[in-house]
Amino acid sequence: MADNARADAHPVAGVGVTALLVAAARAIEASRPDALARDAYAEHFVRAAPACADWPLTADQVPDGDADPLWGRLGRFFGLRTRVFDDFLLRRATEGGRQVVLLGAGLDTRAHRLPWPPGTTVFEIDRQDVLAFKRSVLDALDAVPRAERVAVAADLRQDWAAALVAAGFDPARPTAWLAEGLVPYLPPGAERELLATVHAHSAPGSALAYEVKQGVDPVEARDYPIYAAARERIGVDLLALFSTERRPDSVAELTELGWSTAVRGPFDFTRLYGRGPRPAEEDAVAANRWIFGALAPGRPSAPDPLLDPPGQP
Repeated sequence: MADNARADAHPVAGVGVTALLVAAARAIEASRPDALARDAYAEHFVRAAPACADWPLTADQVPDGDADPLWGRLGRFFGLRTRVFDDFLLRRATEGGRQVVLLGAGLDTRAHRLPWPPGTTVFEIDRQDVLAFKRSVLDALDAVPRAERVAVAADLRQDWAAALVAAGFDPARPTAWLAEGLVPYLPPGAERELLATVHAHSAPGSALAYEVKQGVDPVEARDYPIYAAARERIGVDLLALFSTERRPDSVAELTELGWSTAVRGPFDFTRLYGRGPRPAEEDAVAANRWIFGALAPGRPSAPDPLLDPPGQP
């Protein structure tokens, strides 16, 4: 069938397979009674990729539960990250930022699964092959977005802003920007260019959230349980995908441009929500940091989710 052909053509390699890894993690998270986030579409992406046929899709298919480094610990981390950024975007939309841009949207279905306020537009930027695979799966499910969804095929290492504007994005309107799981894969120059482009297209009142990794030694971390499990069980060397060049101080650079910022780690949100991964030895999760920024006016201080938490589900 045509949909299966498109799924077979999806490049299950490198960064492409990490999108499927996150989709499987979201499916597992959704099956938990205490789920941090629920994505009813996630399992269908994994089922549509034959190379992932033996991956678990529910928590009861993970024999060691949270103790499993790949589908337990890393999976729960992805569930936590999904929830944190869901809450960030919904709060921004509720406060008037009805223009949302997902940079490197991958297989996330926020346009379909979140309760967006009326008038919200969600722009999803990613490579054409990723968007085509995503469309084939969602179309087969007759999935209907809960906001206006605009897919923008562009390479984030090139001039993606022109394609975004051509698709209807208005840089004069406040925007909520999200780069989830993207920046660690970019070389430093591309990270700087990405954030400079976001700033150049952000009206006052805009907000930004993105993820970085700090202090990762690829030699020391190679045998950390999460990285070893990903290599051995699904054939993905996550460390090899991350840029090892010295990272820029993007928080300082945003501050110089007039953004207020807050920097938080995953365990801060484990405490906030009362569930999620907790500190452990030889921990790949501990290096992740989530950056939240706001461009005044409208929110002169940093949009810190820990100081202004959402209601519990």
